[in-house]
Amino acid sequence: MTAIDTVQTWHRLVETRDTALLDDLLAEECVFRSPAVHAPQEGKALTTAYLSAAVVVLGSTLRYVEQWVSDNSAVLEFEAEVDGRTVHGVDMLRWGTDGRLTSFTVMIRPLRGLESVIAAMGAELSR
Repeated sequence: MTAIDTVQTWHRLVETRDTALLDDLLAEECVFRSPAVHAPQEGKALTTAYLSAAVVVLGSTLRYVEQWVSDNSAVLEFEAEVDGRTVHGVDMLRWGTDGRLTSFTVMIRPLRGLESVIAAMGAELSR
């Protein structure tokens, strides 16, 4: 899988909300870093849980507005609305030679928007 394939697969997942695509997209050792959780969430299962919840929480309002892609990483700038608050952020993706994601880091602003995301993610993850 090439860099473009990896990024395109992520975009297809977001557009279709087909989280089954995560199975082939994530490496077993993938680490998820959230602006809401201090410790990195290590492993494919935890990363899948967080990304699946994010797809539900951000839903149809998630819109990527810019991206920067290199050989083994990408930064995807996004906007979304959660509980009436607009959030702005970036997803930072890194992958191995096989194209599978090894790291997924999210940063979100402003603070009030992040607070809305934290509450919605907590509710979704507890389901």
